[in-house]
Formats: sequence, structure tokens, C-alpha cells
Amino acid sequence: MNGKANLTTAERTLYMLAGLGLAAAAAKPRPNPFLNVLALAGGSFLAWRGYVGQCPVKAALMGSHEQGRVGYDG
Repeated sequence: MNGKANLTTAERTLYMLAGLGLAAAAAKPRPNPFLNVLALAGGSFLAWRGYVGQCPVKAALMGSHEQGRVGYDG
């Protein structure tokens, strides 16, 4: 939870809804239990990123002035 939030309210809402939906999908029995664990972990991560309001992927793609830009600035 270090750093400034870089998600808008709408993005945070979408992250949380998608994450909770994916985590809920993990409750459905599947032949491969690894898929349940993967869905639960991915959904939890998305929901947490939405709650915190900070997305490292968006920061890397959009560039963060506090952390420096990703790529070559030459």
C-alpha cells in the first residue's frame, strides 16, 4: 500500500467487481482444482488492487513521475 492511488473511482469499481466475480467463480467445482485456486488468487488480487486504488501495471504503462518511466528516455 505504498504510493499514491492511480485508479479512478470507476476503475476501482470495475477492478473490485471483476475480482469478486472471478473469486466467486472459484467456488464452482471443477475437475482440476488448480483452476479453482488460480481463479481465487487472481480474483483476490484484482479486488485488492481495486480496494487499494493502485495498479502497478497501469503505473508501468502510463509512466509514473515519482518512480521514473519504463523504457528508454534517450
